[in-house]
Amino acid sequence: MEQRTEIAELGEFGLIEHLTKNFETHNASTVMGVGDDAAVLDHFGKQTVVTTDLLIEGIHFDLMYTPLKHLGYKAVMVNLSDVYAMNATPTQITMSIAISNRFSLEALDEFYEGVFIACEKHGVDLVGGDTSSSNKGFIISVTAIGEANADKIVKRSTAAKGDLICVTGDLGGAFLGLTLMEREKKIYLENPQLQPDLENEDYIVGRLLKPEARKDMIEFFEKNDILPSAMMDVSDGISSEVLHLCRQSNLGCVIYEEKIPVSEASRKAAYKFGLDPTVCALNGGEDYELIFTLKQEDHDKITLNEEISVIGYMTDITDGCKLLTKGGNRFDITAQGWNAFQK
Repeated sequence: MEQRTEIAELGEFGLIEHLTKNFETHNASTVMGVGDDAAVLDHFGKQTVVTTDLLIEGIHFDLMYTPLKHLGYKAVMVNLSDVYAMNATPTQITMSIAISNRFSLEALDEFYEGVFIACEKHGVDLVGGDTSSSNKGFIISVTAIGEANADKIVKRSTAAKGDLICVTGDLGGAFLGLTLMEREKKIYLENPQLQPDLENEDYIVGRLLKPEARKDMIEFFEKNDILPSAMMDVSDGISSEVLHLCRQSNLGCVIYEEKIPVSEASRKAAYKFGLDPTVCALNGGEDYELIFTLKQEDHDKITLNEEISVIGYMTDITDGCKLLTKGGNRFDITAQGWNAFQK
């Protein structure tokens, strides 16, 4: 039988010491990390960006099909994605968790293994956090801190008319992974002796459970002297994010349906579930790709990068936000992506 250590045996300080013992610091800006009343950071004249995210069991994740190691990894990634969306480099995170007594020390070790892998992969230091008990379920709060030169920070509100609208990677995969997992969960609850059948859908399941923040894109921008005019990450579906960029930049847009990147695996899965791949890309969330606008004269700098797709351009605000379908029809873009407050 697997060993189970009750959290209460360690106490809060013992727990924090146990969970963070393998974390070492990588960044010169980390003057003091875990173990004191507060972390001490010094970014040597660069501007500091700070972002925070809350992940709540039953709202943002379901432990019936989310391994704890993947959850730890994803909790870090979704925050780093917001830092990269500012064209900044993440340097530190804090991680706070609240857990009920159904979680053992071994379960938390698994969660923190995922946190550790994500931090190592992106060269980020864990510098603090808090642990608490929760009446039920698992609550995670992560704050990510990053740095950038003042002239390199990219906001959502600075796109200009005529700018190209670009996205990285492909879209809709995470939503399709969620659709598959929710379907399998329903089947399992109705008939627990049936084994889940993930039908070789590794790609869409991976997009849901193990998203990758686009560090590679920020490095590509720097190497090729590219500065997007506006940028954000795709967490709530591309339609929702395009509308954010338009609203905050006081512009309209045209998006071409045929230009929206959907992977072959996602396209096949969508058809299998009776869904439209474009609708999944527009309204599905959690892809954690980057959507950015670019001056037209910089177009040549991105043409050789197969990970970047130009999907449209910014227009005058009076033109509205339009989707041009493959059939040549124009529709208003509406945000039907993830809304945390709709049940």
